[in-house]
Amino acid sequence: MIEKATGLILRTHPLTETSLIVHWLTAEFGRLATVAKAARRPKSPFRGKLDLFYRANFSFSRSRSSELHNLREVSLLETHSFLRQELGYLQQAAYCARLIEQVSETETPLGPIFELLNSFLLGLPGHAPRPQTIFGFELKLLRELGLEPDLPQRQLTAGAKALVQTLHRADWAEISCLRLDAAQLAELRHFLNSFLVFHLGRVPKGRETITSLPLS
Repeated sequence: MIEKATGLILRTHPLTETSLIVHWLTAEFGRLATVAKAARRPKSPFRGKLDLFYRANFSFSRSRSSELHNLREVSLLETHSFLRQELGYLQQAAYCARLIEQVSETETPLGPIFELLNSFLLGLPGHAPRPQTIFGFELKLLRELGLEPDLPQRQLTAGAKALVQTLHRADWAEISCLRLDAAQLAELRHFLNSFLVFHLGRVPKGRETITSLPLS
């Protein structure tokens, strides 16, 4: 049986000299892995369609013996080319993908989380990579997981609590325009890092780098 989905590519890696494993995030099936047979050959129909954070419609046939399914067709919708032009964007996107992989199970519907990552990627261009974008993503993801911080119970300054509330409700354009001073940046970085470690056990690699970017 052939099934169809719209997905974002979270990771790819070689399976053989000619085939590729593609890890997708979808709304319908959550995270799933597919084998793109012969994708690394020059004349493959998959050529140029499978790369990090590409969004595409695709079809696959399920394996009866494993969680590695057979990729059939791919129709590109968005390549997010800006990720290849600014390392900071790619670092932020990669961190968010690793965080999603850490907190989600395979083949479980993840509609709101798919939409969160999709909107995050669409909101990145047009401004320099900034720490508050990551803070906003972490808080919005925590809310989807039912782990939203209970601010009255948290030892944060009034200014930091107001920023957390803004990051929860604001869209990506509004978040990118927020101005944090060094003290606010340090307070939010430490608070969210501690909160993530307490509830999730750890944070993915790279968080310190992408939350220490210039504020301007």
